[in-house]
Amino acid sequence: MATRVFLVRHGATILSAEDRFAGETDVDLSDMGRAQLRKLADRLSGEPICAVYASPMRRTQESAHILAAPHGLSVATVPGLREISHGRWETRTRREVEALWPEEYARWDADPYTFAPKGGESGLAVTARAFPALADLVQAHSGRTFLAVSHKATIRLLLSALLGFDPRFYRDRLDQSPACLNVLDFKDPSHARLTLFNDVSHYDRGAPEPPAAHLSSWWDAPKP
Repeated sequence: MATRVFLVRHGATILSAEDRFAGETDVDLSDMGRAQLRKLADRLSGEPICAVYASPMRRTQESAHILAAPHGLSVATVPGLREISHGRWETRTRREVEALWPEEYARWDADPYTFAPKGGESGLAVTARAFPALADLVQAHSGRTFLAVSHKATIRLLLSALLGFDPRFYRDRLDQSPACLNVLDFKDPSHARLTLFNDVSHYDRGAPEPPAAHLSSWWDAPKP
C-alpha cells in the first residue's frame, strides 16, 4: 500500500511580494497567507491525515497548525525541512545582490545546486538534509497519509531528487505558490510518484498566477 504525502508550501508572508531572498529570515504569515491556508485546511479536512510536520520557521509552524486543526493533531518539528539559507544575501532583492556581488551572483545563477553565496547553502546541501528527513517520515508512516509543510526552494529540490530532474535548473523550471498542495505517493522511501503539483484550486482564482518575478534572471531576461 502506498504512503501518501501532502507536501505543502507555507502561506504568503509579509515578504512574499517583495522579490527578496528570505530563506533563513524568520518572517510571519500575512493575513492573505492565513486565509489561503484556512481554505486548504477546509479542502483537506476529510483526508485521513495521521500526522503533521513542519520546518522550524514561524511561517511553516503557523501554516501547519492551521492545517492540523481540523484533524485535532499536534505539529511535530523537522529541522531538515527548513528553507535554504542565502547567507549574506538574506532580505536583499535580487537587483541589490547583483549590484553588490556580481561575480558571486553570476556563479550562483548559473548553478544554484552546487554553488552557495557566502555564508549560505547550496541546493546540494539542502537536498542532503531534507531528503533523508522526508524519507524517515515516509518510513515511519508506511501505508498511511501524512502532511508536511516546508518551503519553496526545499520542496523544489526534494521533487528534483525524487523525480530525477536536473537540480541545476530547479529555480527556473519548477514553481511553488504560497499554500500550494503537492501530493506524492511513495512505493518506498526513495521511490515516489508525483500525483499533484503546485495545486492552488482552493484559491478563489483557482489557478497559480503566471510566472513573473521568481528571483531568476532566466525569467526576467528579455525575449530574443
